[in-house]
Amino acid sequence: MEIRPTTDEDFEVFVATVHTAFGQFPETPVADGGRWWSALEMDRGLLAVAPDGKPVGTAAAYSFELTLPGGTLVPAAGVTAVGVLPSHRRRGVLSAMMRHQLAEVRERGEFLSVLLASEARIYGRYGYGPATLTARLTVPRHRAEPAERRDGAAEDTGSVEVLPRADCGEILEAVYDRYRRAQPGALSRPHRWWDLGAGQPPVSRAPRYVAVHRDADGVADGYAGYSTESGTLTVDETIAVGDAAFTALARYALGHDLVSQVVFRHVPPEHPLRWQLADIRAGEVGGHTDWLWVRLLDVPRALTARGWFTDGELVLDVDDPFLGEHGRYLLTVRDGRAECVATDRRPDLSLDVRDLGSVYLGGTRPSTLVRAGHIRAHDPAAAARADALFASDLSPHCLHWF
Repeated sequence: MEIRPTTDEDFEVFVATVHTAFGQFPETPVADGGRWWSALEMDRGLLAVAPDGKPVGTAAAYSFELTLPGGTLVPAAGVTAVGVLPSHRRRGVLSAMMRHQLAEVRERGEFLSVLLASEARIYGRYGYGPATLTARLTVPRHRAEPAERRDGAAEDTGSVEVLPRADCGEILEAVYDRYRRAQPGALSRPHRWWDLGAGQPPVSRAPRYVAVHRDADGVADGYAGYSTESGTLTVDETIAVGDAAFTALARYALGHDLVSQVVFRHVPPEHPLRWQLADIRAGEVGGHTDWLWVRLLDVPRALTARGWFTDGELVLDVDDPFLGEHGRYLLTVRDGRAECVATDRRPDLSLDVRDLGSVYLGGTRPSTLVRAGHIRAHDPAAAARADALFASDLSPHCLHWF
């Protein structure tokens, strides 16, 4: 079997192969989505080819920027279109493609790889760990009364305008870009995606109304794209530069006539929206799931790239069984900056690289993985020290689908 890179000439066979792997057809309409494969970067694709010349597997990557705690933007490979024909599974095809792909990511100078896992059991063995969570919030209209305003609460001085999706593409792109630069865990959405309508709403051009929030100076700083069907108003995503814009957009949706409930599809697990309702039980949380998975390919570079908010030090013993690598590192944080160097000191924590990926953005506490038996703490105080060190300024959240 051969693993080879793709070119633009391979586009059609690549698309056909990945769809066959998933038992689908390229012509099958994607629910409310554009043809996501139209944004594929064919210079980052791989084809697994059997000895008879038949393509039997695919893998690809997008060139994204990932926002880290502290607002640092770093390049990240967004792994996508990974599939193996049912006739060739359990033969090492996927492992061969993953190993080849990680080597190529390193060659490009990227030290992070990310993905959305179609099946949660697959990618841990390749070093990926779930790093952000998302949830669905459903609010019945008759229970959507807002909580009383407290003295001193900031008042929104902006406005909300309703536009068809077709009339606000540039606004969506600009607001999302402002938002993702300040939100840990967020990925960039290259202009190519918006231009091609590649992905799920509101990136795709599926019919939607968009509530656009503008600040007191008339500058757009938030949006909520939505549709209504059978008495339910579904908000695809709410993007806001600040809490005031998010609150105004949520209240707009909750105040919409002729619907019985409002569903917010992607809400960060710790978002204050439920607390802004007079009845906290009115917001029913469901669909709580992992979203962005993170894989570190250079531990020192990754740890020194992100921002830190507590001084301290840890010795991390990191195992990478898939790549056959192992390292012990002294992480020292002073005044928001980290140094990470090889050491032979006794470790505070021993962990798999996938678990380091899970705690990297601050969305999972190291102590949770200690209690789960994933991470070994050699010092009783090490887990608490790691919790304090890895905590983010903002809870990480990712909305982008790829």
